[in-house]
Amino acid sequence: MSTASELQNTVDAMVQPGKGLLAADESGPTIAKRFKTIGIESNEEYRRAWRDLLLSTPGLGEFVSGVILYEETLGQRSDKGTPLPELAVSQGIVPGIKVDLGKIPLAHAPGDEITQGLDGLAGRLAGYKKQGARFAKWRAVYNISPTLPSRLAIEANADALACYAAICQEAGIVPIVEPEVLMDGNHTIARSFEVTEAVLHEVFHALHRHKVVLEHMVLKPSMVIAGSEAGAGAQATVEDVARQTVRVLKRTVPAAVPGVVFLSGGQTPEQATANLDAMNRLGVLPWGLSFSYGRALQEPPLQAWKGLAANAAVAQKVLLKRARLNSEACFGRYEVGMERGEG
Repeated sequence: MSTASELQNTVDAMVQPGKGLLAADESGPTIAKRFKTIGIESNEEYRRAWRDLLLSTPGLGEFVSGVILYEETLGQRSDKGTPLPELAVSQGIVPGIKVDLGKIPLAHAPGDEITQGLDGLAGRLAGYKKQGARFAKWRAVYNISPTLPSRLAIEANADALACYAAICQEAGIVPIVEPEVLMDGNHTIARSFEVTEAVLHEVFHALHRHKVVLEHMVLKPSMVIAGSEAGAGAQATVEDVARQTVRVLKRTVPAAVPGVVFLSGGQTPEQATANLDAMNRLGVLPWGLSFSYGRALQEPPLQAWKGLAANAAVAQKVLLKRARLNSEACFGRYEVGMERGEG
């Protein structure tokens, strides 16, 4: 099979109507914070058990087409001895892998950050592919203030994202390009729109320079939303978030991109679902709009699990419900009453 055919097959499997991605690629410090909320330590066995629970959820593949894994998870096995990537495949879920190595301060740009991990990436991808990964993810972050992000940060992160994407495609790995404009801060939705537009413009210019094939990538942006520290009067309605997010995508994202999967970025599970639903009620768009949620999918089942094997079945039912509600949102069919089991 040619590399182009390999990439197309993976994209087709990832971007299916009514399905989204489960982001289960939390780094060590992040998953430790999540586990702390349920009173357990983050050791390898708890991490393995949790990700086994997620991937073995009966019926998950009906609503989830792909899972983003952390490097550790690629080598772990289920309670029954099945490698976790194979467990995902058995559910019809494509395994993927987070490949960036986190963010560091950007030199000569106080307050801005840059993502690292390009050195040795091609070699790492070859190893991940042998372990079953078919797509990858790289996250760039953009802090917002009246002066941030700087032009340097916008350009440097865009170039890193594009370089990563090109390396992935050469390796036969579909790249998820994730430019996240952070919710942290007291900025307005108008400022979020302004920054998101500048970021996405620069990202697609960089992708073009690096000869990335747009049909063989997936975009994972943040929604256009007011800062989490903005006052109650500055918070936008669900309809405003949907309109402004779709507006910025139409201005910046070429129609050749096969799918846009949003990160939840600090929203509650219910907010993330409602906002996605509202976007998909705005009519026919050039790309499918779906989800690639981490905490917005995992938090409810995590609270149900609490690290206890006896709670696994209940936690799986909670996860399946959240996945189903987000699937409904992909079709613009989500209703708040569904949270209570209505409709």
